[in-house]
Amino acid sequence: ADYDTAEANADVADAQVLSAQGRVEQTHAALHQAQVNLDYTTIESPIDGVVISRSVDVGQTVSASLQTPTLFVIAEDLRKMQVDTSVAEADVGKLKSGMSAVFTVDAYPTQRFEGLVRQIRNAATTVQNVVTYDAVIDVNNPELKLRPGMTANVTFVHEQRSDALRIANAALRFKPTPELLGTPKKPASTALTSTQPRGKRDEAQDRRTLWVLRGGKPVGVQVKVGITDGSHTEIAEGALNEGDQVIVDVAGGGTGNPQSPGGGRGPNAPGGFRRIL
Repeated sequence: ADYDTAEANADVADAQVLSAQGRVEQTHAALHQAQVNLDYTTIESPIDGVVISRSVDVGQTVSASLQTPTLFVIAEDLRKMQVDTSVAEADVGKLKSGMSAVFTVDAYPTQRFEGLVRQIRNAATTVQNVVTYDAVIDVNNPELKLRPGMTANVTFVHEQRSDALRIANAALRFKPTPELLGTPKKPASTALTSTQPRGKRDEAQDRRTLWVLRGGKPVGVQVKVGITDGSHTEIAEGALNEGDQVIVDVAGGGTGNPQSPGGGRGPNAPGGFRRIL
């Protein structure tokens, strides 16, 4: 009986040893799990840069399910930025990679920034039936004046001329009345008639008539126009020189062009020409 009791106690001791060894392994597993969770508490950024925004607070629990949560928005290098522009479908055909662009921002209204078109994306955006395309412009920002999220007014340089003779577009729209020219029975019209051959009409599409003040009287000058920026137009050919007084409007007396702003301001207003140099 004593032998059987001793043998049973030995078996129980062996079982307790195995149980203790199991608890040790379980404790090691729990320690490893705690170490893994502790390692997950330190989230390292994949890049070096400047933190733009933070979406979490210190000590907040972050859980990732099917979608990875956003912790920080980081800019890699603010000295190299890009501008995403919305270009209308009527103008996107004029753009190409490597084209220069100039833009301004509201923070620095008097300063012009320059960049180069890197990419013209094909994905269209439609807002109220207006279709636009995204053109990406690379910009150097060495002084860190440009900040993410600024609104830029971009001008693409499609074509340019150096040392060009230019006039205001208002001068191209000016047409004197017959009374102003002193020929009330013969209207001063330079429009092409429908009997002119089609080929000549096509050649004369870039031909316009400017009215220049010479000797105190308006004189019509035929010119060939070139490129325009919407405010001024290049004069490619014509008897026009730098410093000529080009008429843009007539003021006073009802003798001016009724379609031009400022013409016919009243019966008692003094007559005269408004001109640009």
